[in-house]
Amino acid sequence: MKGIILAGGKGTRLYPMTIAVSKQLLPIYDKPMIYYPLSVLMLAGIKEIMIISTPTDISQYEKLLGDGSKIGVKFEYKVQTEPRGLADAFILGEDFIGKDSVCLILGDNIFHGGGISIAIKEAISNKKGATIFGYPVKNPKEFGVVEFDKSMNAISIEEKPEDPKSQYAVPGLYFYDNEVINIAKNVKPSNRGEIEITAVNNEYLKRKQLKVVTLGRGMAWLDTGTPKGMNQASSFVESIQSTQGYYVACIEEIAFTQGFIDIDELNKNGEELKATDYGKYILSICEEEKIKIKGMK
Repeated sequence: MKGIILAGGKGTRLYPMTIAVSKQLLPIYDKPMIYYPLSVLMLAGIKEIMIISTPTDISQYEKLLGDGSKIGVKFEYKVQTEPRGLADAFILGEDFIGKDSVCLILGDNIFHGGGISIAIKEAISNKKGATIFGYPVKNPKEFGVVEFDKSMNAISIEEKPEDPKSQYAVPGLYFYDNEVINIAKNVKPSNRGEIEITAVNNEYLKRKQLKVVTLGRGMAWLDTGTPKGMNQASSFVESIQSTQGYYVACIEEIAFTQGFIDIDELNKNGEELKATDYGKYILSICEEEKIKIKGMK
C-alpha cells in the first residue's frame, strides 16, 4: 500500500499566518503539523509516501523531510499547481500508486488514541473497495456527513449539508483499492470546480464497496484548519506529553518501533536534535532499549 499526504491549499482560514508559509509546516505544540498525519501512515506500516503541495511550498517539505531515509521510509514529492479537490491526489499520484492500493490523509488532520491503530488494521484488511471513517461531531454542517441505517450500514454521504442526516463527519483519512484512480478521473467537477472526495466515496457506495468504520470514545480527531483548532490541538498534545510522558507523533520513535530503523539510526536522529526536549526524548528511548537488551543477556 502507498500513502499520500495532501499538504496543498492556500490556508486562507489561517491568514495572516499562512500568507508566506504552508499551514502544514506550522507547529502543533513542538513539531510541524505534517508530522501528525505522517505518523498515522507509518503506524499503518506504509513506507512509500508521496507529499503533494503547491509550487511555492514543495521545496520546504523536501527540506524538512528529505528522502525519508533517516526514518526508514521513501518520500516522493509532487506539485499541485492549483487546488482541484482532494480526489485530484489520485490523478496526480497515478504513476506513484502504480498497481497498489492507497491511503490518503490530509495534512491538517490529527488522529490520536489506541482506537486509531485498530481502525487502520481493519481498513488495511479490506482488500476490495474503500474504507473511510465516521466520527461524531457537534457541527456536522462543516464536514462531509455519512448517514447510516439502523444496522449502521452507510446509505449516503453529503458534503457540508445544510440539514445533516447524522452527527458523523468523515475525517480526512481514506483507504482505497487501485480502482480509485479511474474513479477519480471520471468524477465531474463540483460547482466549486473541484474533484470532490465525497463523489469518489459515493461511487464506491453505489458499487456497494464502501465500508465505514465508526470512531468514538477513546479516539481523538482534531481538525487544525483554524487558529482555534490549532490552539486546541497544541494544548491537547502538550497535555498528553506532559502528563503521560510519551510523545505524540514522534516519527523517529514510530520508525524504530515499526522496525523501519535500528537503534543506532534512532540514536543518530536523537543526537542531531539533542538540544531540544524532542531530541532528548528520542535519546531516552535509546537508553531504555539498551537497558532492555542488557537485561536480556
